[in-house]
Order: sequence, then structure tokens, then C-alpha cells
Amino acid sequence: MTEHNVVDREEWQAARAELLVREKAHTRMGDELARQRRELPWVQVDNPYRFDTDHGPRTLAQLFHGRSQLLVYHFMFGPSYQAGDPVNSSIADTLDALLPHLQARDVTPVLVSQAPLAKLQAYKRRMGWRLRWVSAAPSDFNLDFGASTPDQQGQAIVPPQDGLPPIVAQNAAAAGTDVAGYLSEAPVVSVFVLQDGVVYQSYGTTWRGVEFLMGYYPILDRVPKGRDEDDGWQLWLRRHDEYGNR
Repeated sequence: MTEHNVVDREEWQAARAELLVREKAHTRMGDELARQRRELPWVQVDNPYRFDTDHGPRTLAQLFHGRSQLLVYHFMFGPSYQAGDPVNSSIADTLDALLPHLQARDVTPVLVSQAPLAKLQAYKRRMGWRLRWVSAAPSDFNLDFGASTPDQQGQAIVPPQDGLPPIVAQNAAAAGTDVAGYLSEAPVVSVFVLQDGVVYQSYGTTWRGVEFLMGYYPILDRVPKGRDEDDGWQLWLRRHDEYGNR
């Protein structure tokens, strides 16, 4: 017997209608926030930066690949990593699935990491992604945008006063590195615009701000068990080839 409140259809419809009013208000608030994001001032990026790519060295402007908008996800994959962790991999899964739709709207999504290109290429083959993935190792790009720390000092993640969540140790192990090496990287989104040959940054976010790239969370927020994480925040996540048959 379920312990959840069970009512007849008429009472459920009334409760649903009441919630719908708040959902619509939330949607309108989201629309307004989106407008404010679009109206943020831009900052010119004077450093051309350099990246190692599948097709040789490229500048930041060249990463746009003929489009005017560039969405960079700073995938947490530092020099000491041997693989991408499950959480960052789930984000890349989402972006990879959306690739043709984003490109159709003049957006080029790119993964950028601090590890050498060969490591990134090997992991990309395992995951079967089509996304472009480049190494920022030749320049200070990741350092300048808050996604990496120099010399793997383990400061990209600032530990909370009550200690690190269990997901940190789990992800470090999954990535084949220690906690200090893992903490040299942080999840960051940086958005750039190319206009008249000049690159500008238009937006950036990190930590829970990158949840918009985790397509499963909005779905889980609408089913009875929700995220069902409690104190086990993100511990359930696996790489898409590790869940087995369910």
C-alpha cells in the first residue's frame, strides 16, 4: 500500500490546476532571466589563446567553426586524469545529442580540457561522442576562465566548511587520479561571440549553474521519486556504458 496521498480524479485535477499557476509563474520568471542573460554586457577577449585540436593548433576564434556563437564546456579532465568522470561525461552526453540542433541555431558547442589531446581523443572514442574536444594545455585559457588551477594545486574546488561531498572521492577514483589532482579542475560554462573578427565573452557560470546541461535532472524533477539523491548527491551517476541492462 502506497503511503502517498491518493485522491479521486476531480480532487487531483484541482490540485494540478493550483500547481500549474505556480509553474506558469516560474516559466515567466525563467523567460525574464533568459532575457537578462542576453542583455549582459560583453567583454572583449584580447588573448587569441591556443588549443591542440584534431586538426592541429587552433585559436579561440577558430573554434567557432564558421558560426558566431561558441558554447564552451570546460570538461573536468586534468593532466593527471586517466578518464572523464561520470558526471562530466553525462554533461557531454547531453551536448552531443543536441549537437545538430545547436549548430542549426548558429551555436558551436566545444569541450575544452587541460589534459593532453591524446587522452581526450582516447576517451572520446570510448564514449562515441561527435563533439569537438580540444586541449587547452598550450595556453592559460582554462586558468583564466576559472576552470583549472596551475600545477594541479587542488584549488579549483573550494571545500565547504563541513568537508567535501562523497562524490568528489568517487569521481576522483573514476577519473583515475587522486583527490588533489581531481580538485585541480572545476565545471565551468563559458559563452563567446565572434563579431567582425573580434571575440567577446557574453556569459559564464559554474557549479549548479551548469545544471542546464544535465538534461536528466528536469525530467527527474517531474517524476514521483524526483532526484532521489538525499545525501548521496550524484553518487548514482555512471558513464552511459556502465549502467548495464535495466
